[in-house]
Amino acid sequence: MATPQDVLPPSGPPPLSKTPAAPPAPDTRPATAPETPAGAPGAAAGTPGTAGTAVLTDPPADAPVVARRRPWQWVSAAAALLLLAMAVNSVVRNKAFQWDVVAAYFTSTSVLDGLVLTLWLTAATLSLGFVLGTVLATMRLSANPVLRTLSWGYIWLFRSTPPLVQLLFFFNIGALYPTLGLGIPFGPEFITFRTVNLLGPTLTAVIGLTLLEAAYAAEVVRGGILSVDRGQLEAAQALGLGRGRVLRRIVIPQAMRSIVPTAGNMLISALKGTSIVSVLAVSDLLYSVQLVYNQTYQVIPMLVVATIWYLVVTTVLSAGQYYVERHYARGSTREGLPPTPLQRARAGLRRLQGRVDAPGEVR
Repeated sequence: MATPQDVLPPSGPPPLSKTPAAPPAPDTRPATAPETPAGAPGAAAGTPGTAGTAVLTDPPADAPVVARRRPWQWVSAAAALLLLAMAVNSVVRNKAFQWDVVAAYFTSTSVLDGLVLTLWLTAATLSLGFVLGTVLATMRLSANPVLRTLSWGYIWLFRSTPPLVQLLFFFNIGALYPTLGLGIPFGPEFITFRTVNLLGPTLTAVIGLTLLEAAYAAEVVRGGILSVDRGQLEAAQALGLGRGRVLRRIVIPQAMRSIVPTAGNMLISALKGTSIVSVLAVSDLLYSVQLVYNQTYQVIPMLVVATIWYLVVTTVLSAGQYYVERHYARGSTREGLPPTPLQRARAGLRRLQGRVDAPGEVR
């Protein structure tokens, strides 16, 4: 039987609405798979469980690194070494070179005297040529139009004529000017002397080669001066420095970076160019070997002697040029200069010595 408490409504406020709540709207977005972390096996593009996008992954730490194969590089190197071996074999085993004669005359007195004269001619003509070339370069950069024109005319004349023609012209200067003198133009002469007795073969060679080298040295020096930044010259002038001090302390040290490589090439060219003085009967290296093979008729071995000496001297000069360039290139780069071949050889010997001193270690 129902009690009065069973039919009474429950205590508390009545419900606000009898309308049932609407069900939540269904999710119409396409279902996506959970993200796969980078480096997981399923992170590659096209594998199940991805949304169809490519994901870049890092290779495993223990994956081997295989260098790219370059077969044609080895083939070309082998072909070049084969050709070199064939050339060396043809030179060494060819009896026409007469290597025993080459060894006999290589350090003979006549050949060494000719070598000394060749080195002296090279040093004298190049030194005097650069002194005169520096003067010509300064005239070429001058604000004076007369000096600029004279300098340009000198350079044009001596660079436009062959060196052999110039030497022969100076050697026969006595035919044009039997006497030379110093005095007032179109007036009396105070000092006169005969050119026939003054200009011998050696002096003619020095004068001719010096004037020729000066024309090329002038352009080398001018190019080096123009390579210096103009702003540094303006800064030096703003500080009140004189032109001579600016030239010595600012311009020339920086211009040497551009001058030295070309000057080194000029030095080697001057060394080889001295061989043309043999037409004037100057006893240089080439003329000395010519005197020998005119008596013995051993032309090929004597020419080989001269060639080997030229190769030796040129190699020494090239090595010196390399270290002079390094000297003037200090501070040109932030990374510093690369090690020299001697430094690399010493480093290799230290590494080899370290491996020998510790034979038990695995290297």
